[in-house]
Amino acid sequence: MESNSSEESPRTPVSAFSRRGFLKGTTALATAAASLVPAEAQGSGQTIMYVGAYTDKGKGIHMFYLNAADGTATPWKNLTGLSNPSAIAFHPNKRYLYAVNEVSNYMGTNGSVTSISVDSGTGDLKIMNVVSTQGGGPAHVSVDPAGKWVFAANYGAGSVAVLPIMPDGSLGAASDLVKISGPLGAQPAVDAPPGSFANSGHDAPHAHMAATDPGGNYVMVCDLGTDRMYVYALDKTRGRLTPGNPAFVQGSPGSGPRHFAFHPNGRLAYVITEEASTMMVLDYDPAAGKLTYKGQTASTLPKGFTGTNYASAIYMSADGNVLYGLNRLCDTVVIYDINPDGWLLNTRHVWTQGSYPREMAIEPSGNFMYVAHSRSDNVTTFRVDKTTGNLTSTGQFIPIGNPSSIAFLTL
Repeated sequence: MESNSSEESPRTPVSAFSRRGFLKGTTALATAAASLVPAEAQGSGQTIMYVGAYTDKGKGIHMFYLNAADGTATPWKNLTGLSNPSAIAFHPNKRYLYAVNEVSNYMGTNGSVTSISVDSGTGDLKIMNVVSTQGGGPAHVSVDPAGKWVFAANYGAGSVAVLPIMPDGSLGAASDLVKISGPLGAQPAVDAPPGSFANSGHDAPHAHMAATDPGGNYVMVCDLGTDRMYVYALDKTRGRLTPGNPAFVQGSPGSGPRHFAFHPNGRLAYVITEEASTMMVLDYDPAAGKLTYKGQTASTLPKGFTGTNYASAIYMSADGNVLYGLNRLCDTVVIYDINPDGWLLNTRHVWTQGSYPREMAIEPSGNFMYVAHSRSDNVTTFRVDKTTGNLTSTGQFIPIGNPSSIAFLTL
């Protein structure tokens, strides 16, 4: 969830010329090109990048054609008609896309999820239906590996909704709603850097992410308010959740677990904490659905950093050798090597070239990473060294108002 902090990063993504003028000009060019489909984009092998954006400034879901050689993005079109699609997720068959609408005024005080069909030949999008998440402010959406259930984490309501996927890819009414309860964490976080005033909301439970383990048997939920990562067994037939045993793993007081990622081996999990700016390392028993703290908590910040930071996204490399995290206000990508035992080593940092990075993703070839900045209203591009995991800026700035999520489709 976006912090209410009014602090700004001391760095700006462009210094040699007017960023406002640059964005105005490139936005005009993007609009002019929006209805065109480049000739090279026709046929199989083309990768499309989809960027969900808050609709205070963004235009819904923005679509771009990616150049495989240099990572440049050519604007294609926008899918409008959604309100704050802050998180998006593909169905495993890539024929459907699901987007949360991060609002609290749908059918009362709820948020919603929009189901979207995907044209297999062009990647174009078409809205199918919208259903309630039975709680306000959904901030994350995911799909189970079998493609039967969608999970929406209601940040505002502190709950998780399970939504059935119909045969045509549309969504049905929630089959279950789990309300989180538990003691609230301390403020400020005990593991926060010196001088931190980070406070995203320890006034109540705030579910920030809900997704299954790699096998699709258990659903894990990061809750910022209670500083816990909850585990629920998934009834794959009825779409019901029951607490695991143990029911949760506890983070440090005030840490604010935000997002998690599993290692490809399925036996390790990593949790990034928003308010402590740390990365927790967990062991996972897939047979029992049991998470156990492994004993390492690594800072996401450069050595000696003081003041306020809000850690945000987490991303695991496809080979499981490198883990990435994002820092907002510090505005860096933290990069860790992962040794065979799962420990995080050799920490280094790269400036994201923008303000308040909220999300990152590596496109399917593994050659380029894209980082979405909610305050500087752009997506920046980095070339990925596949051997070391290190990042090098390509110098490309993609103008998008308040971008928040990224997904890819290769035709």
